[in-house]
Amino acid sequence: MANTPQDDAHEAAQDPSHDPAAEVVDLCRELIRIDTSNYGDQEGPGERKAAELVASLLDEVGIESRLYEPEPGRTTVVARWGGSEGDALLLHGHLDVVPAAAEDWQVHPFSGEVQDGYVWGRGAVDMKDFDAMLLSVVRARQRAGRVPERPVVLCFTADEEAGGHRGAQVIVEQHREELEGVTEAVGEVGGFSTTVRGRRVYLVEAAEKGMAWMRLTARGRAGHGSMINTDNAVSRLTAAVARIGAYQWPVRLTPTMEVLLAAVADLAGTEATPENAPALIEEFGGAARMLGAVISNTANPTMLSAGYKVNVIPTEATAHIDGRFLPGYEDEFFATLAELVGEGIEVEHLSHQQPWETPYDGDLVGAMHRSILAEDPDAIVAPYLMSGGTDAKHFRKLGMRSYGFAPLRLPADLDFTALFHGVDERVPVDALEFGARVFDRFLDDV
Repeated sequence: MANTPQDDAHEAAQDPSHDPAAEVVDLCRELIRIDTSNYGDQEGPGERKAAELVASLLDEVGIESRLYEPEPGRTTVVARWGGSEGDALLLHGHLDVVPAAAEDWQVHPFSGEVQDGYVWGRGAVDMKDFDAMLLSVVRARQRAGRVPERPVVLCFTADEEAGGHRGAQVIVEQHREELEGVTEAVGEVGGFSTTVRGRRVYLVEAAEKGMAWMRLTARGRAGHGSMINTDNAVSRLTAAVARIGAYQWPVRLTPTMEVLLAAVADLAGTEATPENAPALIEEFGGAARMLGAVISNTANPTMLSAGYKVNVIPTEATAHIDGRFLPGYEDEFFATLAELVGEGIEVEHLSHQQPWETPYDGDLVGAMHRSILAEDPDAIVAPYLMSGGTDAKHFRKLGMRSYGFAPLRLPADLDFTALFHGVDERVPVDALEFGARVFDRFLDDV
């Protein structure tokens, strides 16, 4: 296969001092060893130590950064890099992780141990792997004098795992000058491979579902558990929760998923339709767990609380619902939810964030495709819609075109999506090195 102009430029710029993957494994391990567990409240160690490490790593190669800390320990790092030609590009990752119970793991979740060709630990997948890739590439390019001509903003945020309210939201609302001139953004949960009918398909995030974290509260008449009570808060609430949990939401295909399913349908020798969409999703194997949630709205009951003694009917019962709605289907989601909840139950929004969808076209998309195909020529690259949420929800408020692109070439038998927030979270060493090489090529082309 003949070299592309990008290949020639990339190879011409290489020298022995430039290895974008040289540090990526060690940096990932070092970041994992810093416990940045985010419990969603005031508990936990915060991100300060990880932010200080990132700042020192940037400072070591001559990149000045700034730390923002709206609450003690909840620290975000921002730095300007690159040249002055054209609009700025935001590259963002988060420093916090969800908690982990060490007794459930094969290795300690904050050890950063390398075992069986994998780096193990909380954050290995979500998302200290991409933080490490980004730092390894930036430091290598800075040392070799290969700074992008385009302005680049580097942002490592706090609090993403609890909605980004103490991290990305703070930067967007209180330090908008740091994002001056940014028109495009690249962050997490995209660029990883899954295998469909023997072909690696790299999924680039081009959309996210909206988020509605809700508390449902039912109130009734207190009384003795042995007596008839027709105003029982627990009964009313649990009936609503059962309706929500059992409801089958209709299939709805957004433009992003139409593109992805068309690519899979081509491999399967058929055409993508709403009727066969669930069957096409099953072609993704373990990844169907996540992709199956992005062809419809979803609402999952996650917490219940009521009462204080077995023979006392309480006056109040509460439940929490994790609702996610597709771009363009918010009205349908809330109208349906209101019917399912029914009368006599208060609905309180704990976090309500909008969905987003970026057209899958333009120079940045082209650069992502070329950088992956240069390292994996037989691959397929396609967009997908993310079931969860990322900091892109906040950055999108400023009108940025946003994508998730943290490239990883993964073994076909690895159930990768199960590792997000899962036990024994780990990432292949060679996938980290692959990702650093791909992202280095990507920066050649943006």
